Amino acid sequence: MPERTQEFGKYGARGIKGYEAVARRLDALAGFVVTPVTVRRGLLARLHYLTRTPHARAAARAAGLTVTDRTLKAWLDGRRNPSRKNLERVETAYRTVRRHNVARHLLGRLNREGRGTRVEIHPLNQSQVPRPRQRFVEFRALNIRRWDRIVAAWAADDAQALDDAWVDQIVDLGSQWGQYEYVTNVGFAA
Repeated sequence: MPERTQEFGKYGARGIKGYEAVARRLDALAGFVVTPVTVRRGLLARLHYLTRTPHARAAARAAGLTVTDRTLKAWLDGRRNPSRKNLERVETAYRTVRRHNVARHLLGRLNREGRGTRVEIHPLNQSQVPRPRQRFVEFRALNIRRWDRIVAAWAADDAQALDDAWVDQIVDLGSQWGQYEYVTNVGFAA
């Protein structure tokens, strides 16, 4: 069985870790607010999401948004603007709460009652690697039936757990799974 890559990019290969590509795709499926938090519209969208119910407020506080209700009201009314540090806290709290809220729904769609979801793995880019050092790596497809660990690690924003969960799934590619530790893209729909 192949070991993990030790010196990725030494000869010019380019790509990202497979779990990072999966996290990006799950983020896209989660449907975050596109407008940046630094723009008033983006800030208001995030604040409304985080303050519309008592449960959302409690989740926002647990995620690190610890300003008073009076300050939140002033931000919503436009009487005051949050500092850069508070903008980062709003963004972090929003992403944390949104991931937590979407995770269960996304998990059901990806697992599809045990049928799973087809995942397309696009290999790393070797265009800059000298010809004798290139290895044959092709596009692969894999059906993942159990997304529980992957989605849980993504929702918790735990990179190490997400990496471990992703590697546990790509081992199903056989003895070549180590060639897909780094990829250019991972695609799936839910």
